[in-house]
Amino acid sequence: MHHPVPALRRRTSFEGVVTTVRCHDDNVILKATLGEPGAGRVLVVDGGGSPATALIGDLIAGLAASNGWEGVIIHGAVRDVEALSKINLGVKALGSNPRRSRKDGAGNKDVEVSFGDVTFTPGCHLYSDADGILITRE
Repeated sequence: MHHPVPALRRRTSFEGVVTTVRCHDDNVILKATLGEPGAGRVLVVDGGGSPATALIGDLIAGLAASNGWEGVIIHGAVRDVEALSKINLGVKALGSNPRRSRKDGAGNKDVEVSFGDVTFTPGCHLYSDADGILITRE
């Protein structure tokens, strides 16, 4: 069952330069990206709005935090919500689902992604707080 997860409590505010991933119920590219040095970036993930599987959980979020990522915004689901709330990483998602994602490696990195009437372009700057998200065009 999917439950809304607008912002997990540990980090309600975060900002950074946007990197993007498009993947549907498959988190291989997402995990590889968060395994890179984050250098204060924010990963925006177009998961197609799918509530069917979680794209990140506590292990991948911990990897992201240890690599210097500021936050992850997921148009899809997450898992391990209680554990995620204790990790120093901003996380916003549509909902939660305990089901793990596929591991086929399908998806794209550093492409424009659009959801919620917004287009996220790699390299733009994103600001997020408890009320919402703001992006710059440059």
